[in-house]
Amino acid sequence: MDEQEFVRTVAERTGLSRQEAADLTWATLETLAHRLSSGEARDLITELPESLAEAVRRGTTDRIERFGHHDSVRRVAERTMLKEEEADRGVRTVLAVLREAISEKEFNDLMSQLGTDFSQALESAE
Repeated sequence: MDEQEFVRTVAERTGLSRQEAADLTWATLETLAHRLSSGEARDLITELPESLAEAVRRGTTDRIERFGHHDSVRRVAERTMLKEEEADRGVRTVLAVLREAISEKEFNDLMSQLGTDFSQALESAE
């Protein structure tokens, strides 16, 4: 899945404009990257289109941060100027589209590092 298709899918599922969906996708990937080990971030980068991979690169840090789904939504809302409800739906949607865009193994590895509350948020989005 290329970046345009990824963003278009996020826009369609959230009801946001393409630009809002692009900003949301970028902010979500960059925020989630703070939760990942450098090895997991590297693995994810290899499966994403270059522009989306750049968001993961920018969010990758030497120290893995610990925060839950709610805090990720708050961070994404602050970065995108979306309401928290929109950001919440958006983060869930980006995770759902990621599941379709990358390999099952990589998605499972990603979710294992993000934790249970992210898995529950994703399940409730479906």
